[in-house]
Amino acid sequence: MTDAAVSVTQSAVEQFTERYLRSLGCSIEHSDDHWVVSVPDTTDTEISHGKHTLVRREGAPDGDDDNTKQLHPESAFFQRLLREAAERSPTGKLSIESESDIETPKWLRHSDVEVQSAQFTPYYDRTAVVILFHVGVETVSEYQQELLRVVAVDARSEEHLPRLAESFIELTSVGSNETSGGNAQLTQTEAKPLLETARKLVLDGLQDQLDEIQQEASRAADSEVEEYRQLQEQRIQELQEEHSNLSSKISDLSEQINTGDEDSRVQALRERKELKSEYEDLDEILNELRERRDSGFPERQREIRERHSLDVQVTPLTLTEVEYERGEVDFELLDESTSQTVTFGYGSGIGVTDTIRCSTCEREFSEQNPIHTISDVLECKSCASETRR
Repeated sequence: MTDAAVSVTQSAVEQFTERYLRSLGCSIEHSDDHWVVSVPDTTDTEISHGKHTLVRREGAPDGDDDNTKQLHPESAFFQRLLREAAERSPTGKLSIESESDIETPKWLRHSDVEVQSAQFTPYYDRTAVVILFHVGVETVSEYQQELLRVVAVDARSEEHLPRLAESFIELTSVGSNETSGGNAQLTQTEAKPLLETARKLVLDGLQDQLDEIQQEASRAADSEVEEYRQLQEQRIQELQEEHSNLSSKISDLSEQINTGDEDSRVQALRERKELKSEYEDLDEILNELRERRDSGFPERQREIRERHSLDVQVTPLTLTEVEYERGEVDFELLDESTSQTVTFGYGSGIGVTDTIRCSTCEREFSEQNPIHTISDVLECKSCASETRR
C-alpha cells in the first residue's frame, strides 16, 4: 500500500488545482499568497459561480467563507475539488510497457557488485487494478484526518502489488506525460471482490495509525470519565453535608417538641415534617449516587466511550485498470574478475517479484543487507562481515 499523500505536496496541489480549474473554463489571477478564481455561470461544477479567493498556504487564517478558501493538501476546498475530479473520471486504463527502464532492486544498486546489463523477457500479460481511496478518521477528541491511500492488486490472483502502486503514482503525477489509455474493461462483478481486498489492505496498512488514534481517544475518554467521577464525588460530599445539616435540624426540632410550649411545638412539628420529607428525598438521591459510584458509573462511561469511538470511512475515489507484463529478468553481474548472470521473476512496473535470499545464511537481501559477492554463490553483506571477525 502506498501513502499517496506523500506525493501531495503544496506544489502538486497548486498544479492540479490550476489545471483542473482551467479545464472547467475558470480564469485565475495570480498573486504572491493568493489566487482570484473566476467561475463562469456556465461552468459545470459544484463550486459556486463568481469570484473566489484561494489562500495558498497551510495555516492561513480560518474563515473559509463562501468566497475565501484555503488551498493546501488538507484543505476542505482541495479535498472537495479532488472528489469532484474523481467523480468525473472514476475509472481509467493504463498500460505499463516492458520497454520502460528495468528496475534494479535496491539490494543490487547498493551492493559492491556491478550490474553490467539487464534484459527483461515478458512471458504473459497481466491485469491489475489500482484504487485510490479517501480515508476519513474522526473522533470527538481528534481533528478529522483526511488521508489518501493507493492500493494495487492483481486482478486474477488478488496479489498485493505495492511497487505497482508506486509506479502508478509516478506515471500519473502532475507533470508526467503518461495518460490514461481509455476506460476500464472490468465489469462491476469482477471489480467488487478486488475493491474489498484493496479496502482490507488499506485498513491493515492503517492499523498502527488507527490503534494510536484509538489509544489517544481512549485516554481522552478516561480523562473525561475521571473528571465526571470527581464531580460526582464532590456532589456526594456536598449532599452528605446537606444531609447531616438536615439531620441536626430535625434533632433540634425534636428537642423543641419535647420542651416547648403548645404553639412552638405545633410549629416545630410542621417544620420537622417538611425537613423529614427533604431528608428522605436526599437520602434516596445519596444512596443512588453512591450505588452508581460503587459500580463505576457504567451508563455514563458507556456514553462517553461511545462518543470517543473511532469513525473510519474508507471510500474508493478512482479505479484504474493497469496492464502489465510478467516474465523473467536476466542481470549480468560483475564482481571484480567474476561475472555471472542471474535470473529472477520480474514484472513491468513492479520490479523483481521473487524473494531472493543469501545462499549461505538464507537472509533475504535488502537495502540494508545487500548482495556482497557472487564468487561461488550469492552471499550477503552480513555473512561477509561475520567471516571477517
